[in-house]
Amino acid sequence: MRILLVTAVAMEAAPVLAHAGVPSATPSRLTRCSAAGHDVDVLLTGVGMVATAAWCSRAFTGHRYDLALNVGVCGSFDRALAPGDVVHVVRDRFSELGAEDGDRLLSMTELGLLDRDDRPFAREELVNPAPPRSQALEGLPAVSGITVNTVHGNERSIALVAERFGPQVESMEGAAFMYACMIHDLPFAQVRAVSNLVEKRNRDAWRMADAIERLGGVTVGVLESL
Repeated sequence: MRILLVTAVAMEAAPVLAHAGVPSATPSRLTRCSAAGHDVDVLLTGVGMVATAAWCSRAFTGHRYDLALNVGVCGSFDRALAPGDVVHVVRDRFSELGAEDGDRLLSMTELGLLDRDDRPFAREELVNPAPPRSQALEGLPAVSGITVNTVHGNERSIALVAERFGPQVESMEGAAFMYACMIHDLPFAQVRAVSNLVEKRNRDAWRMADAIERLGGVTVGVLESL
């Protein structure tokens, strides 16, 4: 199987590259390797939605893949998901897309600029229609996420977005990856490790190293079970 493994930054890809025997020097934008019996291209998109969508679409048009995997870290709104836990994000959305009207956020549907079910959306969400069959993937909690330009660290904005969408996790790339895969009709999965709770910014409480280690182990497990 030929797989595109998408991460925002090098540290998220490092455990898989180490497993594949790739030297630990700073990887290039696209690194080709063999992992768990698959031909894997590891793509570092950079942080954020624009970079992720652009680099994924460029990869999809330049090569043929059987599957794309997006692996990275996330913040958790759901207190049942602790730092270090790994999840499968099956639903995601662009939570900031719209217009402010006083204290309200008007969605693209409310603005008349998007039908709720315009492809690839389903009721303004991106929903993975057919995740790949993988015992390791199926063993992860299936969660809903939001994708943001600015991660939440303000108690009022956290309360507002939690009330509006009820997300369990947030990232800066997930929905952009899903959107790119869906318009290219490519099977995909988004796997994330919780690095922190979504709360008033408290960097001392983050467990980034633990999250990256757990993410790497689960990612290798997913590749091995495909």
